[in-house]
Amino acid sequence: MKERAMPTDIQAPTGKKACVAVLATGGTIAGQAETGTQAGYASGRITVDAMIGSVPGLSDLADIQGEQIANVGSQDMTFALMIALADRINALLGDGAVEGVVVTHGTDTMEETAYFLNLTVKSRKPVVLTGAMRPSTAVSADGPLNLYNAVAVAADPRAAERGVLVVMNDRIHGAHSLTKNNTTSVETFLSPINGLIGTVIYGKTQYFRGPFRRHTHTSEFSVAGVDRLPRVDILYACAGMPADLIDCSVSRGARGIVVAGDGNGNMNAGAIAAASRAAGQGTVVVRSSRVQTGTVIRNVEIDDDSRRFIVSDELNPAKARILLMLALQQDRSLEELQEMFYTY
Repeated sequence: MKERAMPTDIQAPTGKKACVAVLATGGTIAGQAETGTQAGYASGRITVDAMIGSVPGLSDLADIQGEQIANVGSQDMTFALMIALADRINALLGDGAVEGVVVTHGTDTMEETAYFLNLTVKSRKPVVLTGAMRPSTAVSADGPLNLYNAVAVAADPRAAERGVLVVMNDRIHGAHSLTKNNTTSVETFLSPINGLIGTVIYGKTQYFRGPFRRHTHTSEFSVAGVDRLPRVDILYACAGMPADLIDCSVSRGARGIVVAGDGNGNMNAGAIAAASRAAGQGTVVVRSSRVQTGTVIRNVEIDDDSRRFIVSDELNPAKARILLMLALQQDRSLEELQEMFYTY
């Protein structure tokens, strides 16, 4: 059974302020609209200094240093930017002066960047992602309080050893578990399988548990000196899924394919046959699921052993792709790759 700590860990003032680095990458939290009540806006318009300066009481929580890494909507987040972000976080946290890092990020791909950092940051210190569902100009912008709470968590020594965290809407999520659940609601992030790490209410933290999987300083993955990662494609299973999509990915040089399968990672007979051919030719095929919750289990509806498939366990397709891209930096057996999906 997985142990869960009782929620008794309430933050108390310590007197000494931590040094927290705020690394900005853009997103809705840095967005602007022409009016405070319109749905449309432009992401990545506000600088990190302006964001920090707009949050009352932020400097009471920690000594803040801001840095602009990028200023893009997270739909334009690239692996080159993720690698640069991981490298910068590792450098900052390797300096004894910095005790925590906050990354401001768009919500569209936040779970991917959070999980990537969860596997590539080499520190026990807190790393916290935050963002917003409403731009800075909105009548009830959520970004300022999210940033305030994220800094509070990053400055809290009890957030250490919990892996990369995401703080949004008073919730503290673990990078492994969270997923975006709604297109526009401020309650967009959920951790439907493993639940929350904790809560943070106006800077006061409460922790329920730690992560169940390996992460950060215990992870075997590194992007030090890496400038690109192997290509892995995601293919969406659906009624009448064309099998030649798998052939196309292989022909375009994909070293791995993640199938966002029906139900328990299923796909139609033609797609299974094409995926089996691809796996037989050395392309790694991972069965994930398009379903929001649940695990993908080996050898239930599909004989994974004979077809040389891997199952994603709890990881959704986007995170399964991240893990596979990092794992394929080295030659590994299928057995080793499968164990990684159970471990991370």
